[in-house]
Amino acid sequence: MNDVILSVVVGSRAYGLAGPDSDHDRRGVFAAPTRAFWHLDKPPTHRDGPRDEEFSWEIERFCTLALQANPTVLEVLWSPLIERVTDEGRRLLAARSAFLSTRVADTYGNYARDQLARVEARQARTGETNHKQAMHMIRLLLAGAHVLRTGEILVDLSPLRDRLLAVRHGTAPWRTWAQTLLADLATATSETRLPARPDRERIDTLLTGVRERGLR
Repeated sequence: MNDVILSVVVGSRAYGLAGPDSDHDRRGVFAAPTRAFWHLDKPPTHRDGPRDEEFSWEIERFCTLALQANPTVLEVLWSPLIERVTDEGRRLLAARSAFLSTRVADTYGNYARDQLARVEARQARTGETNHKQAMHMIRLLLAGAHVLRTGEILVDLSPLRDRLLAVRHGTAPWRTWAQTLLADLATATSETRLPARPDRERIDTLLTGVRERGLR
């Protein structure tokens, strides 16, 4: 669609964990025409498609979620697999560090702990382990500590591909690894140089610029 300013591939292909039959998970950002907001019926905040496994956010909604340190949203800005980017998309990418704050410690940690709780609940209920969830829990913990230390979102996990896929296939232990990573996340949180709050002013300026140019 012509209003898409950024479209990337996420999921296993971006993580370096894909197999021959892996989906092409796509996420994007679109900028609705500014005049469309003047009507009673506002533009959508998000939409599915048009391709399978594709989901996009309108830029204002995307920025709101990114400012909240939503891991699913933030990884869009660091995906190494960019399929489409316009001038507005490049402006968004250039401002990506402004979204980061120490909130990532909570969001990444909470997402990972939620995955762990689901794995343990299923195991207690059925005796079975969801190894795919366990792998993604490990991935989130790795990414959380990484962003706290570097100010960059870790997407490509190719160097750990074999170890992570072994967890997914249930052929490698993961609990000790998870506990080690939880402790490492706590250490990274105490040592991080990320600001306590994201740079809302910079993002507000970015969004205002998009809306102003959307009037032309």
